[in-house]
Amino acid sequence: MIAPRDRYPVRGAGLGLRRTLLGPLADLPSVPVDFPVDFFEVAPENWIGVGGRYGKQFRSFTERYPFVTHGLSLSLGGPAPLDETFLQRLKRFLDTHNIATYTEHLSYCSDDGHLYDLMPIPFTAEAVQYVAARIRRVQDILERRIAVENISYYAAPGQELREIDFLNAVLAEADCDLLLDVNNVYVNSVNHRYDAHEFLAHIPGERIAYLHVAGHYREAEDLLVDTHGAPIVDPVWALLDATYARFGVIPTLLERDFNIPPLPELLAEVAHIAAMQAQRHAHATRQQQHG
Repeated sequence: MIAPRDRYPVRGAGLGLRRTLLGPLADLPSVPVDFPVDFFEVAPENWIGVGGRYGKQFRSFTERYPFVTHGLSLSLGGPAPLDETFLQRLKRFLDTHNIATYTEHLSYCSDDGHLYDLMPIPFTAEAVQYVAARIRRVQDILERRIAVENISYYAAPGQELREIDFLNAVLAEADCDLLLDVNNVYVNSVNHRYDAHEFLAHIPGERIAYLHVAGHYREAEDLLVDTHGAPIVDPVWALLDATYARFGVIPTLLERDFNIPPLPELLAEVAHIAAMQAQRHAHATRQQQHG
């Protein structure tokens, strides 16, 4: 059994580190006092085995900042055997850069080949047992607890369980943690017509490792597409604040994968996360003082 983690693997507000950001971040004359980024997240597939200039730049960041990793290709729900060779390389990568936390999507992305999309695992009792066994195997190989992310999905073929019940069953059966994506909760609540706050009410807060927040694309009033390619909208900010109100302040990472704006715009969104966290901390302190 993998030991339970400490409360959170990182703290504060974070940013997904894309290769295009290395230069602008490295060009900062020094880390400003008001620099809002407390931690970074990377997809390990994009960095394992990278050497040369990029490898040196990346190492300079992992030596200065806490990091978490978010996988893209493990395909936890897929029919093919787990790629244990990749997992061994991943373990060496995590050890080399002193990264405690690895997360993956609760989905599948491969069959005979890579599907280049995150497909929903059927919400069935059989799928719970299948994917949980694979998660346990990953944790054994990595010698770390992992966290799985609730994904956005647009169809649920063969559904037997509600999304929240499937998610909780996997977390319990695998004894793993949760990367809670607040934007995905909002997107799914619109697309599948459920109450996002009720969904949050059934989340086991003790399993949350950290949060994701991102922008999406509104295709229609009843169809949102999770793109990570736009600024965060007000309803998602409000749901993030509701998440803090329910669970306390949790480390939160801004995802931006496409249409990446200039660095100051990205940092402004990270700073907004940090400001929300500070407000919640202050509110909790006032309650304690007057409690």
